[in-house]
Amino acid sequence: MPQTTILHSPTLESVLMVEKAIQKYSQECGKYQLWKKLPKKMMYQTFQVILKYLQESGKIIVDNDGCVIWTFNPKRVKKLISEGLIVK
Repeated sequence: MPQTTILHSPTLESVLMVEKAIQKYSQECGKYQLWKKLPKKMMYQTFQVILKYLQESGKIIVDNDGCVIWTFNPKRVKKLISEGLIVK
């Protein structure tokens, strides 16, 4: 896979904004529509970098139709840990 140079790294504020938007609109729209619904303007390339990060960290998946789905559930993880799940 060819390496791409990122000219601008997203800020934490931008990542959190995208996370909240994905949680709100999960399974409702694709990447472009989600980008348009963000409360603040952002370059589409920066948005794509954030999506790639969220996908690699296991917080989202993008289905075959391009729909962005939020998959991270910290409440469920805490419950499993309290029930004896061994985390390494």
